[in-house]
Amino acid sequence: MFIDESIITVKSGKGGDGAATFRREKFVQFGGPDGGDGGKGGDVIFIADPNINTLVDFKTIKMFEAEDGQKGSGARCKGASGKNCIIKVPVGTMIRDYETDKLLVDLDIPNEEVVLLKGGDGGRGNIHFKSSVRKAPKIAESGREGMELKIKLELKLLADVALVGYPSVGKSSFINKVSAANSKVAEYHFTTLKPKLGVVRISDEESFVIADIPGLIEGAHEGVGLGDRFLKHIQRCKTIVHIVDISGIEGREPIEDFEKINNELFKFSERLSKKEQIVFANKLDMVFDEKEEKIAEFKKELVKHGIKEENIVFGSILTGENLRELVNRVWNLVKNTEREVIEEEADLDLVLPDLVRKQDDWIVEKLDDEVYELKGQIVDNVLRKYVLLGEEGIIQFLQIMRKLGMEKVLESHGVVEGDTIIIAGYEFTYVQ
Repeated sequence: MFIDESIITVKSGKGGDGAATFRREKFVQFGGPDGGDGGKGGDVIFIADPNINTLVDFKTIKMFEAEDGQKGSGARCKGASGKNCIIKVPVGTMIRDYETDKLLVDLDIPNEEVVLLKGGDGGRGNIHFKSSVRKAPKIAESGREGMELKIKLELKLLADVALVGYPSVGKSSFINKVSAANSKVAEYHFTTLKPKLGVVRISDEESFVIADIPGLIEGAHEGVGLGDRFLKHIQRCKTIVHIVDISGIEGREPIEDFEKINNELFKFSERLSKKEQIVFANKLDMVFDEKEEKIAEFKKELVKHGIKEENIVFGSILTGENLRELVNRVWNLVKNTEREVIEEEADLDLVLPDLVRKQDDWIVEKLDDEVYELKGQIVDNVLRKYVLLGEEGIIQFLQIMRKLGMEKVLESHGVVEGDTIIIAGYEFTYVQ
């Protein structure tokens, strides 16, 4: 089954909490702090696997999670790091943020490996908080939370050449003759039920990839016959081979077929329509009357439409006439054309913090007269960062919140001395 889109949720692992423990030894009454650090949370890693050609594996599994890091322990023992979540996708997979549709990663290189979400760092144990003033710190860091993101996987085939043309013009037969692909051939519309890739070998060290795209019809850019779903797969190609039935035996005019297909390409993507085309006028063996006149007229019309004369080849897929010439011309164009970037990737370090943030930095809610609750991203971050033990831990928490601007925020919301402030279930009396 060919699946080219899927929506999944990925989550990196939380870092393990640091330990707030103390050394206990025989004959030692007051051992110092010896809490170890927590382990790092696992990353979410995507790999472009050239052995995969569909997103079918993501049809049923919608949640992918890395492991959390282990907690630290006494005797300065560090917790184990969580296992990474490794996700293999086809080459050509684009990863987008589901909410904004922003392109995060474009996996267009075989075996390319990208860390999409980093696991949370492990928290520091209380050995890091010992000082000349605080000899027995009862505080340790919590492990940092992992990141969770809903993403859209979108596969766009990574072919050098795209085959386009009306149904039944001979595209499947062409790719079968010149490559190792084996498309089913029959005389009905949309013979090719899914895009198929074929490798055309020029020599032992030279080859190019060609994509057999289902036949296009009018309205394809709007989704008629699933046309828009297939057109996106040729956006990355270096060139287009446009096969036209020169014989007209099905009652269609060759130049009209050419114009209609190019109109669909233009309506779907102006950039796509401007890619250099090689036109193969197929079924020349079926032209019996006025052959030379038809060839001359067709060539003249194509040149008017901007097709280079050297990019027009007449022949027959059935008999093999001029197929080698066509392949050679395609190869010369492919090897001298750079693959264009169709969309710029976002800088993950810049965009991810905003994408995964779930609330404002500070949120102050008035619950009653003289009673306020303080919450928000900053409060959550501090609570996640520290393991707070006893009264000393609460005092340490309030000192941190003051340094982060808590008092200014509260007073801007009308809080005055004597009011009750609730933070994470604890009640405090506000003192200026």
